[in-house]
Amino acid sequence: MARIVMKFGGTSMAGIDRIRNVAARVKHEVGLGNEVAVVVSAMSGETDRLVNFCREASPLYDPREYDVVVASGEQVTSGLLAITLQAMGVRARSWLGWQLPIRTSDAHASARIEDIDTTAIAAAMAAGEVAVIPGFQGLTEDERITTLGRGGSDTSAVAVAAAMKADRCDIYTDVDGVYTTDPRIVPKARKLAKVTYEEMLELASVGAKVLQTRSVGLAMKEKVRVQVLSSFDAPTDNPTPGTMIVGEDEIEGSAMERQLITGIAYDKNETKVTLTAVPDRPGAVASIFSPLADANINVDMIVQNVAHDTGSTDVTFTVPSAELARTLDVLENAREKIGYQKLVHDANVAKISVVGVGMRSHAGVAAKMFEALAARGINVLAITTSEIKVSVLIHEDYTELAVRVLHTAYGLDAEDAA
Repeated sequence: MARIVMKFGGTSMAGIDRIRNVAARVKHEVGLGNEVAVVVSAMSGETDRLVNFCREASPLYDPREYDVVVASGEQVTSGLLAITLQAMGVRARSWLGWQLPIRTSDAHASARIEDIDTTAIAAAMAAGEVAVIPGFQGLTEDERITTLGRGGSDTSAVAVAAAMKADRCDIYTDVDGVYTTDPRIVPKARKLAKVTYEEMLELASVGAKVLQTRSVGLAMKEKVRVQVLSSFDAPTDNPTPGTMIVGEDEIEGSAMERQLITGIAYDKNETKVTLTAVPDRPGAVASIFSPLADANINVDMIVQNVAHDTGSTDVTFTVPSAELARTLDVLENAREKIGYQKLVHDANVAKISVVGVGMRSHAGVAAKMFEALAARGINVLAITTSEIKVSVLIHEDYTELAVRVLHTAYGLDAEDAA
């Protein structure tokens, strides 16, 4: 018998028929003799609908009240799944975030889980009851509802699995695993049997939509074995039909040596922001990014032009497109302190990234990327790197071409790419 956490995303919960399909999968897992907890997202499109209500009410809404509104989507699906399981003869009940409780920080709309009390649900599961938990939501110390940010149900599931010392956390999505790139763009993309935590963390952070970045980081920290698999494939007794996210020790060294690049990711949900004529003095850059950090706005790529004899420089960076309005508001309010001349932004950009642990021991990965893009006339606007990742910012019109070119350039189209 194993203890399994099963997480189902919005497409899996989109309507009663799909909820019945989810319930059948849970029942199958229970039938194998496993203790099961289920974490659910809101129905597909529901969170967007609730977010739009908040934006219509006020573009600069109170994040605390925003959380009250958007947390309701997961409450609906958790109750419906519990009802459906009961109708199938499976003992089940829902546990809302405040009932456990799931304690979080007070960073509303992007809270971080601090503690989960699993005493009650562990006892219920040991007695044969399925625990259905809404993802995405938690509770502050002063009893205010919080949400974890978009995709936060993945983080909820991994956190529950870590707190319960589960044997595995299965993340059910609309894809059957992690691919070398988006198969809709590159039909020859291949499913990977295993991916390291570090690679998945980079892929998630640069646009791969399979898992939320924070969920992968938490899984790596807590050593939670995570599996990505499709909720639309038929249930199977094979415990690992999807892609496993694991530590490097679970992947053979020879396979890691052969796999120079694991995948190509892209992200169109970024906006380039430029501050012109920023005074070239110590502390100038801090005066830009400190207020953004205080507003919990994540900044990604940063480029500072070399200052010559003008005594000023231009600073360019990217932020999530959804955070643009708040970013502009923060920077306008800090204009006098920063001392910039103009604030301009461009949403017509995309970030393209190549990721692979093989970069650690192979030179020339970045050069090949730049050469391949240049050969197709694709201009690079900004560059960032890490030990196992190279990312570039390009015009969004070239996104699909860039992904296809790089997938081929790194040999991921080959039969043994997976």
